[in-house]
Amino acid sequence: MDDFAKPFWLGLPYWLVGAILILALFGAFQVYYWVGRKLGEKLYESRIGVKLGRERIAKIEHVVEKWGALAVYGCFWVPMLRHTLPWVAGALRVSYPWYVVASALGCLTWAPMWWFGMTAIVWGWLELAARSPLTAAIVAVLAVAGLALLMVRRRRRKQRTADEQLLVS
Repeated sequence: MDDFAKPFWLGLPYWLVGAILILALFGAFQVYYWVGRKLGEKLYESRIGVKLGRERIAKIEHVVEKWGALAVYGCFWVPMLRHTLPWVAGALRVSYPWYVVASALGCLTWAPMWWFGMTAIVWGWLELAARSPLTAAIVAVLAVAGLALLMVRRRRRKQRTADEQLLVS
């Protein structure tokens, strides 16, 4: 049995798990679109809309108005946009056939990269841990520290921007 067909997760072959991931993501994107289309202007008052903020939604609307379905494809590669832009695309009534094409292409290109890339990182770290637990622990600590540093920098930058806007007003 070749490695590609060996059971990987819950007894399923590796390729099938990847295909399920792609289909699940595609399905989620269709739900996002139709919920956004149904909500329309109510999107601003919804819990998600309030959490995102009117300004951020307006920025996303501008991207969708400028790029249309191409923005849907591009949103796969931008973490915050990935799960907010489809709602806005629905609310703005982006052409559904073009939305389907763009979201299908996004799923077919982004999901396999995430699936194979994340799997490579996890299995690579597990291999490292099997060979040298101390090195694996150091790598894990450095990764967590790097993420924490990134989050602190983002918060400080956001706070600095908010402070500057208060000074201007």
